[in-house]
Amino acid sequence: MIGAYIHIPFCNNICSYCDFSKVFYNKKIVDDYLNELKLEIKDTYQNEEITTVYIGGGTPSALDIKQLEKLFNIISKLKISNIKEYTIECNFDSISKEKLDLFKKYNINRISFGLESTINKNLNLLNRTLDKNKVKEIISYCHDIGINNINIDLIYALPNETIDDLKKDIEFVKSLDITHISTYSLMIEEHTVLNNKKTKNINEDLDREMYELIREELKEYDHYEISNFAKEKEYRSIHNYSYWENKHYYGFGLSSSGYLNNIRYTKTRSLTKYLNHDYMKDNGIEFLNTKDKIYYEIILRLRTKEGINLKEFKDTYHNDLEKYYDYKDLLEKNLLELKDNHLSIPTNLWYISNSVIVELLEGER
Repeated sequence: MIGAYIHIPFCNNICSYCDFSKVFYNKKIVDDYLNELKLEIKDTYQNEEITTVYIGGGTPSALDIKQLEKLFNIISKLKISNIKEYTIECNFDSISKEKLDLFKKYNINRISFGLESTINKNLNLLNRTLDKNKVKEIISYCHDIGINNINIDLIYALPNETIDDLKKDIEFVKSLDITHISTYSLMIEEHTVLNNKKTKNINEDLDREMYELIREELKEYDHYEISNFAKEKEYRSIHNYSYWENKHYYGFGLSSSGYLNNIRYTKTRSLTKYLNHDYMKDNGIEFLNTKDKIYYEIILRLRTKEGINLKEFKDTYHNDLEKYYDYKDLLEKNLLELKDNHLSIPTNLWYISNSVIVELLEGER
């Protein structure tokens, strides 16, 4: 199972919290970028069968119809005849029925929409706009044309956000006929507008209260990963889940990351370098030994409800996990649980999952 992530770094509007590689939309630069993306794929793709494609950004839906069609034609050069999931990220302010028709034509079967918030003060802080009526209209049209697998992104823990604000956001999202919800606590990252304005993260106690509220409000969903909720198990993000299962995937495009043949790599964030065929980030290649692979196995799989399948682990690494890490103390303290040969963090402790994982890694033998 090999996935392909394709980064489209262009946006009509730059959100104040965004730390991803992005630039303002410019028609000529987009055309140049797509030409370079075609060359990169031609030079680096090794002709494996691709099971999932995820087009992220930036804002892929910022591209015009002709550019989107060119992008899909480039992607069609990959072996995707047996693709299981084909996702594109969109913003409601740059999507149209015409673009959705094009997605359907090229067999897109999953859309991830950035909604983030419905509260005006939050939208202003994030430098975003939202028309609730358009949201409903677009979701309805997706169903009309047979694209039924839809995710909504929601950001919480914003400065001055209240519990009531968050409840209203969740209520609106739940009112939509969608299959998946992703929720992210706001992090003030370096090189963002919010950081430049000296914006501070909210109190940790309130952050945790908000996280637990989300879990409670979405308890009828399959909470399969720390930040992700699926209406049914079949609507889990196959592409993203492959990351958490430590599977292999290509990264194509500016700042993209990939994992192939025991190598993790990251592409340059410099658009100038990328357009001059200099794709790799300085020191962007990590060669993994067995110890490294097990490290990633732990930090990624313990983000999920299933955790680490100990039988699969032994089949892969020819040793039990406890040969590498002592986790018995964490079991005794109920920070980890063992069920049906799966080692996981109890879902009621997911808010402190990072601390649990760090403690486990400190038990290296």
